[in-house]
Amino acid sequence: MSRLLMLLLLVAPFSWSAIDAYEFRSSADEARFQQLTAELRCPKCQNQNIADSDSPIAKDLRREVYRMVDSGAPDTEVIDFMVTRYGDFVLYRPKVNSQTWFLWYGPYLLLGLGALIILLIVYTRKANRRAKPGGDNLALTSDERARLDELLKKDTKA
Repeated sequence: MSRLLMLLLLVAPFSWSAIDAYEFRSSADEARFQQLTAELRCPKCQNQNIADSDSPIAKDLRREVYRMVDSGAPDTEVIDFMVTRYGDFVLYRPKVNSQTWFLWYGPYLLLGLGALIILLIVYTRKANRRAKPGGDNLALTSDERARLDELLKKDTKA
């Protein structure tokens, strides 16, 4: 009996963890709340949304989202409020603007630059293979060809 009591005392604190219980007017409001809290990032937890975070600020943000959804505010107003208060960091998909342009298009620019560099390397290697010594790429003037013929004749006489 004492072991069972000891086990219950050890497990009991875990069952007392705080759970946000919000009453919604409709299932659509509840779905909006779930969707909004899933797409807003916790400012403290870095890569965790406010729906999953247990930090105090995430609880405050959930409460604020609930208040705004309950008052009938549209999703854009809720998101704009959070961005105004905490910056673009709270969004998992920040809007494209002058500050986030490189974030959105930088990977494509780097990929294109890498492809261009690879193409240039391949092109120069092919050009170097074509320009082997003794090939047709060595154009001689008529004076140089006459001098070469003289040297070859002298070499065969010796």
